[in-house]
Amino acid sequence: MFTFSSAPLNTRLSLFTVLLCGGLVVSLSMGIRHGFGFWQLPMTQAHGWTRETFAFALALQNLLWGASQPFAGMLADRYGAPRTLLLAALLYSAGLLCMALTSTGFWFSASAGLLIGLALSGSTYAVIYGVIGRTARPEKRSTALGIAAAAGSFGQFIMVPIEQSLISGFGWQHALFVLAAVALLMAPLSWGLREPPAVQSEATTKQQGILEAVREAFGYRSFQMLMAGYFVCGFQVVFIGVHLPAYLKDHGLSPHVAVWALALIGLFNIIGTYSAGLLGNYLPKKYLLSSIYFLRAVAISLFLFLPLSAASVYVFAAAMGLLWLSTVPLTSGVIATIFGVRYLGMLSGFVFFSHQVGSFLGVWAGGWLYDRCGNYNVVWGIAIALGVFAALINLPIRESAIARPQALAPA
Repeated sequence: MFTFSSAPLNTRLSLFTVLLCGGLVVSLSMGIRHGFGFWQLPMTQAHGWTRETFAFALALQNLLWGASQPFAGMLADRYGAPRTLLLAALLYSAGLLCMALTSTGFWFSASAGLLIGLALSGSTYAVIYGVIGRTARPEKRSTALGIAAAAGSFGQFIMVPIEQSLISGFGWQHALFVLAAVALLMAPLSWGLREPPAVQSEATTKQQGILEAVREAFGYRSFQMLMAGYFVCGFQVVFIGVHLPAYLKDHGLSPHVAVWALALIGLFNIIGTYSAGLLGNYLPKKYLLSSIYFLRAVAISLFLFLPLSAASVYVFAAAMGLLWLSTVPLTSGVIATIFGVRYLGMLSGFVFFSHQVGSFLGVWAGGWLYDRCGNYNVVWGIAIALGVFAALINLPIRESAIARPQALAPA
């Protein structure tokens, strides 16, 4: 059974508080962004944009999210998560407001791409995981990371239907105004992630320095393999998350099928991420990661080759939901095992950058190839092939603490 730490506050945060506040932050941040696909058709029709214009802005969002994630993790590791989260909440709200008011592709990319991309880097997994990694006991760390990842899925399950209802009831523009106010709720929640100064000092100033940690990680083969696998994860999930509503509408299915499909992904991802985190305490994480990527390739293949119907969409959504973000706690768990938790936020950020490069290519290629081919067939095929590649690249990972001189032993 999972138990929370009861260590004194002056040496360790309450894990319950960290998971509650951190989970709510991730739920809001990830929940809002998972519904952006619903704005594709109304915004492109209202402004006369192509799907590539919309897709490029979200692709840029994912790329900047990833590029700035190591620095957000570094700031949170050094100065604390609350300051980073406060800035992120303000950027998120500003980005949503600008999305509602823009009328050109350039300014849409600046708002949905730049502002929200930066906001996501400071309000999602790398920042939250750094605090969790330093708070949870090593034997419970994987489960705790799984709970935080599941929170993001819960946010998707809750927020996706709400966002579609807001668009239907108030129009796409006013729906963004409402979400801008909701995003500000992340600011007060950051207060529950205040680490005692003694913990922060121990985690950031003892022994190994930041540049040493970066050089060590990028020179380590297993870290490179994790980055390659995470690239595939980003390509697959963001392509599906953004383009699935339009794909289903192109095939004559009603909009509510897409709404419930994305909600089911979120619902089953709660089960998948928590289970992955739990299993990561007992089984080699690299084998779990390899299995997840392979099963994704199988699920996508069956979805494409079986007759398309509402029922087949829901089964596909449930299957993908179990595999959706289950890679997140396992990947961060491997990083913590190899390198320790002192720079977990920063190193997770670097791996996440690879994820977001994949996200950029997945969402942009979906729009670019659709405009040129008239369908998504090529991108679906790429997603399958990459799944097989990721399954293979994770197998040789060495899931053990890196050998260091005693003076640089991990925290």
